Amino acid sequence: MKKIAVIFPGIGYHCDKPLLYYGKRLAARHGYEIREVPYGNFEPGIKGNPEKMQRAFRQALGQAEEILRDLNWEEYEKLLFLSKSVGTAVAAAYAGQRKLPAKNIFFTPVEETFAFVEHPGIVFHGTGDPWARTSRVEQLCREKKLPLYLTEGANHSMETGDVLKDLETMKQIMEQCEAYLSGI
Repeated sequence: MKKIAVIFPGIGYHCDKPLLYYGKRLAARHGYEIREVPYGNFEPGIKGNPEKMQRAFRQALGQAEEILRDLNWEEYEKLLFLSKSVGTAVAAAYAGQRKLPAKNIFFTPVEETFAFVEHPGIVFHGTGDPWARTSRVEQLCREKKLPLYLTEGANHSMETGDVLKDLETMKQIMEQCEAYLSGI
């Protein structure tokens, strides 16, 4: 069975940062071919600026379309999209536009992501994330029937500033990802 995991990073959170690095290693261990979408060159000052966020999303989606244009989706029996931040919106929009039945692991999605979500997945969010309001993420996850894993006080990188606590959080997140991957 051919399986592919596509990695959609965030604006400043590339594929070799902890959530995506360990997430793609887990996917590879489950037999997924790994394909990264290394978009970039975003304008500065995006956080808190809806117009710049929308431009960054459109830019990242366009770059993802270009990077993945030669991929033959029909040859894969399982599709997994691992995404972070604005990459969660890009992954969901990309899957929706192409009617791809991708399963998802959404790390710290922005609120705009949920407008595009059509396929199952799991969501990780920190209550100290300045890019998305916890109450809104909780509500949208309920509406979309997406399991939500909250980390109290964690920021947009799922970190609190306490290194040992952050390592324990990372371990818990990867255990939840492992359980999800084992069930799909």
